[in-house]
Amino acid sequence: MILKPTRLLLAMSFIVAAPAFAQNVATVNGKPIPAARVDQMVKQVVAQGRATDSPQLREMIKKDLIGREVLIQEADKQNVGARPEVKAAIDNARQSIIINAMLADYVKKNPVKDADIKAEYDKAKAGAPDKEYHARHILVEKEEDAKAIIAKLKGGAKFEELAKQSKDPGSAANGGDLGWTDPGRFVPEFSKAMTSLQKGAITDTPVKTQYGYHVIKLEEVRPLAIPPLDQVKQQVAEQLQQRKLAEYRESLLKKAKIQ
Repeated sequence: MILKPTRLLLAMSFIVAAPAFAQNVATVNGKPIPAARVDQMVKQVVAQGRATDSPQLREMIKKDLIGREVLIQEADKQNVGARPEVKAAIDNARQSIIINAMLADYVKKNPVKDADIKAEYDKAKAGAPDKEYHARHILVEKEEDAKAIIAKLKGGAKFEELAKQSKDPGSAANGGDLGWTDPGRFVPEFSKAMTSLQKGAITDTPVKTQYGYHVIKLEEVRPLAIPPLDQVKQQVAEQLQQRKLAEYRESLLKKAKIQ
């Protein structure tokens, strides 16, 4: 069978156009949604570890894109994008996306080296205390209130009960318990008083800090266990990476002409 020229042209145009249709997963009011957008979002979800590439995931993303397209078309009809506050939000989002992409490129070009990670770990390990402490405390505003608490404790009152009146919201409901920690996490006055106590002892006098007056009880002391490098390598690497990014930002600020 020989096709007439008109039919032949129509057949050829259909063959050429078919791949274009295949490149779109859907159209919404004539607006195509490219399959490439689905592919891009699938890659993002998979990269974040939230799911694996599957027909179910792709269908879910396709439906989400269709829903978003319906909403954006309606928003455009209402001219929402012309509002000053919306324009400002769009500009902020645009800046964030571009800046994050630039910083991601910087990280790729300036990766944290294993030698740097080990050096940072060794430095932290050398400066770490050899002990960690498990303490409780009661925080009050006035010195006389702290003295009254100490007197009650010496008279046999339970620390956990009196701790309910503590002004520290993070520990009051838990009997004043501060958990296991190293002394460096506390202000110097608190740390000095805590580390001078014997196991089970309570401070004889209120400990004054910038937060108020403390009554401290030392529950236990134990050697500080430093985790091996392989357990904290990723954490150390991320800290170094953030430091590199902060230094890069500061270098750009110094070069900029700011008036």
